[in-house]
Amino acid sequence: MTEPAAQPSGAVWLTREGLNQLLGALRAQGYEVIGPRLGEGAIIYDRIQTIEDLPAGWTEEQEAGRYRLRRRQDDALFGYNLGPQSWKKFLHPPVLRLFSAEKNNGEFRILPPDGESPRYAFVGVRACELAAIAVQDRVLLGDQFVEPNYEARRKELFIVAVQCTRAAPTCFCSSMGTGPQVQGGADLVLTELSEGFVARAASARGAEVLAAIERRPASAEECRQAEEAVAAAAAQIVRRLDTRDLVRRLYEACESPHWDDVARRCLACTNCTMVCPTCFCTTVEDTSTVTGDRAERWRKWDSCFTESFSYIHGGSVRTSVRSRYRQWLTHKLASWVDQFDMFGCVGCGRCITWCPAGIDLTEEVKKLLAPV
Repeated sequence: MTEPAAQPSGAVWLTREGLNQLLGALRAQGYEVIGPRLGEGAIIYDRIQTIEDLPAGWTEEQEAGRYRLRRRQDDALFGYNLGPQSWKKFLHPPVLRLFSAEKNNGEFRILPPDGESPRYAFVGVRACELAAIAVQDRVLLGDQFVEPNYEARRKELFIVAVQCTRAAPTCFCSSMGTGPQVQGGADLVLTELSEGFVARAASARGAEVLAAIERRPASAEECRQAEEAVAAAAAQIVRRLDTRDLVRRLYEACESPHWDDVARRCLACTNCTMVCPTCFCTTVEDTSTVTGDRAERWRKWDSCFTESFSYIHGGSVRTSVRSRYRQWLTHKLASWVDQFDMFGCVGCGRCITWCPAGIDLTEEVKKLLAPV
């Protein structure tokens, strides 16, 4: 059989076995491969070995305050949108021991960290999630002080992105300019079709891995189908967030009475910040043994929705739910821009889906900015 002519884009065709070989090639290079799989009643990110671990034939129903797994009518491996977890849990883990110290015979010493940082390969990263990683890069690497644990995990990271071919009702990435099409930040980019994948190398490392597995040039028809699949996902996006002059308008809405309406519904449960792929706030806890001969310092995720988060000697600055919700939303969409020259929201919609009260960030902004 004559092979299809290679496309100018350099796109190649991978079968499912080719994808399996890709996972094996990454493991052979020493990567710990992380990808989507079923678990905890959702699609989560965890260690995978082969394509048998992927959520074949599964997708989800999402709306404000609602998430349900359901079967697809095919066996697509990446036919879902987003679950509750983000890749942040691996790059900026929820619990991390910063250091430990011990006292022995009057001698005090700081102990070295436990081993080397893991070398991750992420498989199945969406466009909005690549944007979220870029936000975390800006916050944790791009300022005067670099977070060393994040830096160590990030510099070795290999990313296999997957184009979205469907959108959830909670997605609004097109409003934030972060999707649904992958624009950059990955080593390999896959678009899943019914029989396999159109793949493109997006870095030298990606090209090296791709060269080690079975593939053939993608045909013009396969490339066309891949482009149409991504365009179809873009057409399915129904939620919108108007970002025009948003920073100024949100600051001017600081005393809007609508904040009180949100506060009556918000449970301050921290779900939105825990599922958010860009939130980076943490607290530090020190522990010691009863005998006092060993001490440890731990970093843990925290949230601006907890009253203790804004505690300063004498009390908390933000004691009401109204003030805490206002802090969260205004930081994401206004003061984050002042700090980091970019929005702190990528439009993934997780905060909408996983809010038990069904609070919708896009709707709240519309009401806050509506003429009185």
